[in-house]
Amino acid sequence: QNVRIDPNSISFSMWKDIPVPFYMSVYFFEVLNPKQVLQGAKPMLSQRGPYVYREFRYKSNITFHDNDTVSFLEYRKLFFQPDLSNGTEDEYIVVPNILMMGAAVMMEKLPNFVKILVSGALAGLKQEAFMNRTVGEIMWGYEDPLIDTLNTFVPGLIPFKGKFGLFVQLNNSDSGLFTVNTGMKDISRVHVVDTWNGLKKVNYWRSNECNMINGTSGEMWPPFMSPTSLEFYSPDACRSLTLVYEQSGDFKGVPTYRFVAPKTLFANGTDYPPNEGFCPCLQSGIQNVSTCRLNAPMFLSHPHFYNADPALVNAVGGLHPNKDQHALFLDMHPMTGIPMNCSIKLQLNLYIKQVSGITQTGKIKPVVLPLLWFAESGSIEGSVLNQFYTNLVLIPSLLEYLQYIILGLSVPLIVSAAVLMATSR
Repeated sequence: QNVRIDPNSISFSMWKDIPVPFYMSVYFFEVLNPKQVLQGAKPMLSQRGPYVYREFRYKSNITFHDNDTVSFLEYRKLFFQPDLSNGTEDEYIVVPNILMMGAAVMMEKLPNFVKILVSGALAGLKQEAFMNRTVGEIMWGYEDPLIDTLNTFVPGLIPFKGKFGLFVQLNNSDSGLFTVNTGMKDISRVHVVDTWNGLKKVNYWRSNECNMINGTSGEMWPPFMSPTSLEFYSPDACRSLTLVYEQSGDFKGVPTYRFVAPKTLFANGTDYPPNEGFCPCLQSGIQNVSTCRLNAPMFLSHPHFYNADPALVNAVGGLHPNKDQHALFLDMHPMTGIPMNCSIKLQLNLYIKQVSGITQTGKIKPVVLPLLWFAESGSIEGSVLNQFYTNLVLIPSLLEYLQYIILGLSVPLIVSAAVLMATSR
């Protein structure tokens, strides 16, 4: 009863306005040798950051329905934390000209005369393959005349206007309309997604299995979890993700199950056939998300290509993948299905290459180039943690000891009663 989505349940206020302090840490990859890369050299990268943001999440438009579901929009607000960061948003970083290089790959199959016209326009705008921008500009957007130019020469190539930034649509925005089960009639279905933006499945991928919206919205799960796997739908990844049980443990005295990403999460269709629907694929360890990113050549992966084909790591310099720093995890309290501690880490990559007819791409060799990776982390603490520990660890333990004490006291009484009954006969 207390983990149902019900205004009268104990967990409702936690579900509505998440009390856990979340932080998003962003690490950029600076390109150290941009001129050499234009001549065909291997990109050399240097990790910059973290640039840390306090993340506040809250729900609005909460609407309960007659079929034991509830709809809501969840918003995120991000505030820069200079005291926790290694650098400021005003720092300059050399990165690929994401808009230009992405558009170049997208135009690869267009007629040569179109590409030559665009190349001339790029020269007139002094657009180059790499740019020197501030952290704030790359994340939250900057004005770029290239947007209007591309919309003029190739209408519909990039169907948006205004500022361009990698996180421009993340801050002060929602992640889509989720409709989830309340668990009022069937507690095993609580938090499980019924629809997202009115859809039972998405249409980004090439198979019904890959398009399915499985699991929860990624905040809480049904209670009485088994040590097997858990699923959630991620609008950022445009797909459902499955994590697998790794080990049992505890978080500050509260028992937990740890769930992690399997090596097959971003595997290609050759190494893991069920993922064929997410293709066209390159090497294992990266997922092509162009179909849900305006057809831009973008790929998702674990940070530093952790758990990916070694060829991806070897194609660039400066990457050092390791489990401790780059693996994602969720520590769940299995009785309630509530996360106690989590760190979700993903890397955003851009596929770049030389495109004939567009001189600005030089002799760049085809490579999946890491742009940045980020970790969204949070853990239950303070009064919420104390309440958890008291209600779910301390009181059950005391009750368990109490039953043994009662049992221990009752045995001699039963024996004495039996002896008295026998002697009285």
